[in-house]
Amino acid sequence: MNDKTFPTSAPTLGATLRRTALLVVLTASLGACAVMRGQESIGEYATDTRITAEIKASMASDKDVAATAISVETMNGVTQLSGFAKSQMEKDRGAAIARETKGVRSVRNDIVVRP
Repeated sequence: MNDKTFPTSAPTLGATLRRTALLVVLTASLGACAVMRGQESIGEYATDTRITAEIKASMASDKDVAATAISVETMNGVTQLSGFAKSQMEKDRGAAIARETKGVRSVRNDIVVRP
């Protein structure tokens, strides 16, 4: 039986630096993917995400709005509502909730009333 041993060596400093640089580049580009869609900064993206979450939570706790039927998206402080409402009152209430949310600059209400 022939026992062959393979030499093991620790990674060189150059290899470690290359791996670290690659991880930094990959991490930065993954973060940029989410931000590139509207050319907004990471801070603006985080703010828009918070605004959207607050609007959805407010709609979910409001008895006059069917939160599951309404989509909410925010970019650069502009919130877009879409989906379906059972009445004009529900559509208007959804827009009011969005307008009352801190950080919202304007609301685009594309909700369709479908009784």
